[in-house]
Amino acid sequence: MLDVGKWPVFALLPPEELRLVRQACVFGSAGNEAIYVTVNDEMFALGTNSSGCLGLGDTQSTIEPRRIDILCGKKIISLSYGTGPHVVIATADGEVYAWGHNGYSQLGNGTTNHGLTPALVSTNLINKRVTEVACGSHHTIALTTDGEVYAWGYNNSGQVGSGSTANQPTPRRVSSCLQNKVVVNIACGQLCSMAVLDNGETYGWGYNCNGQLGLGNNGNQQTPCRIAALQGINIIQVACGYAHTLALTDEGFVYSWGANSYGQLGTGNKSNQAVPTLINMDKERMVEVGACHTSHTSAAKTQSGQVLMWGQCRGQAVAYPHLTHFTSTDDVFACFATPAVTWHLLSVDGDDYLTVAQSLKREFDSPEISDLKFLVDGKCIHVHKALLKIRCEHFRALLNETDEETIEIHQFSYLVYRAFLEYLYTDTINLPPEDAIGLLDLATYYRESRLKRLCQETIKRGITEENAITLLSAAVKYEARDLEEFCFKFCVNHLTAVTQTQAFADMDHDLLKNFISKASLYGAFKN
Repeated sequence: MLDVGKWPVFALLPPEELRLVRQACVFGSAGNEAIYVTVNDEMFALGTNSSGCLGLGDTQSTIEPRRIDILCGKKIISLSYGTGPHVVIATADGEVYAWGHNGYSQLGNGTTNHGLTPALVSTNLINKRVTEVACGSHHTIALTTDGEVYAWGYNNSGQVGSGSTANQPTPRRVSSCLQNKVVVNIACGQLCSMAVLDNGETYGWGYNCNGQLGLGNNGNQQTPCRIAALQGINIIQVACGYAHTLALTDEGFVYSWGANSYGQLGTGNKSNQAVPTLINMDKERMVEVGACHTSHTSAAKTQSGQVLMWGQCRGQAVAYPHLTHFTSTDDVFACFATPAVTWHLLSVDGDDYLTVAQSLKREFDSPEISDLKFLVDGKCIHVHKALLKIRCEHFRALLNETDEETIEIHQFSYLVYRAFLEYLYTDTINLPPEDAIGLLDLATYYRESRLKRLCQETIKRGITEENAITLLSAAVKYEARDLEEFCFKFCVNHLTAVTQTQAFADMDHDLLKNFISKASLYGAFKN
C-alpha cells in the first residue's frame, strides 16, 4: 500500500529493516521525527527528539532507530501528534498513552512537565475503551467505543469544548450538545476540534477566525456547535488542515470550509469560506479525504483508486483538485506537504515474497496449469478442481460426480460467474454495486454466506440516490436483512431525491406500500 521510503527520515534504514515495518508515523517541524512498529509488534523511534517526543526517556536525538520498550507488544490502532510535539496513541485494548511536550497539559496527566516516556492516560478513561485519538497543536481529543469524546490540553480558543478558555489538565468528557449522542469520527485542526455523529451530523468547536468550524461566522466556540449548513447531508469522515476542514459524505461528495490562502478548499479561488462548499470532483465518487493540522495541503482518493491533491503543494498554491499518479493519499503528504509529515497512522505493505493467497490470486483464470474451464456466455474461465473443492461445498459435490474438463453455465452472466470464481481464489470481490446484485443472487443460490455479506458491503459502498430503490428491492428479494435496513435508512435520509427517480416510479406495488408504511413509522413524513 505504501513505500515508506518516500519519507526522507527513513532513508538511512537498511532494506532488511524497512521490510519489517508495518505501521509508521512521521512528524516534527521538518518531518524529522518518526515512530514505527515492526511485524513483531516492536516499536522504534528515530529523529531529533524535540521535547522528548520519541518517548525514549531522554531528549537525545538519534539517527539510528531506538526501541520504545514500554510499548513493545502493544497493538496500536490510532496515533496522533501535536506541534510541540506531543504524541498520543490508542491501543487495541482501548488504552491511551501520551508523551512529549506538555506545556499546556496536553498529555492529560495533570502537570505541565514534559513526558520523556509513554505514560498511561487514566483520569476519567480508566473504564473506557478508546478507539481513536486526534491532536491539535497542543490539545488532544479521544473517542471511546461508547461514542463519547474526551478532551484535554490547551484551550485558549475553546478547543477542549469545556465552555471556558481555561486549559484542561486531565481528560474531560465533551458534553453540552454532544450529550446522549454517538460520535463515530474525530479530527483536530491547530486550535479546533471536529466530531461526526452516527447520524451524519457534524459538530465543531474552538478557534474559528478563518471559518474552519463551518458555522457561517468567525466567532470562536467554547462548546460543540452543529454545522447547520450540512443539514440533510450525511457526513462519514472529517479531516482538518491547519485552518481548514474537509468532509466526506455517504455519497462520496467532498465539502470544504475555512482558510483558503493556498487554495486548500479546492474551490478554484483563494477566498475563505465560513460555510461548507461542495468541491467539484468531475462526478468521481470519493472514498477518503486527507488533511493534517500542520499544513495547508488537501488530498482525496476516488472509488477507482485515483488520488487527487490541492492546496499548498511544495510551495505552489493549487486551487483545484489535481489528479496525481499516486496510489495513496499518504504519498501526497510525503512528496508535496510542508512539512512532509503523515496525516494519520500509516499502514505499510510487506515485502515482495508471495504468500499462499497471493500465489493463488496470480493463478486465477490462467490456462497454464488449470485442469477445468467454465464456459459462460461463450467465454472461458480457467480454474483448478482441487481449489474449488476445498473452497466451495457446491463444487465439492459437483466435481466428485463428473470428470468433465469443460462445464457450461447458463444461469448466471459471465461477469457475475467470473467474480464468484475469483472470490474463491482471493476472498474479495471487485464489482460495481449494480453487478454485485447478480453476485448476491448467486451467493444466495449456492448458500455462500460470507460472499453474501461481501456483496452487501459492496452494495452499501456504492449506494446513490439514483440506485437506492433498485438496491433496496434486491435486498428484499434475496432476504439480505442488514442490507435492506441500510438501503431503507439511506432512502429515508435522501427521501426527496429518491422519490423523484425512475426506479421509485417503477417500484413494485407491495414493496412501495411497505416502504411508505415503514418510512411513516420512522418519522419521515413529519414536518
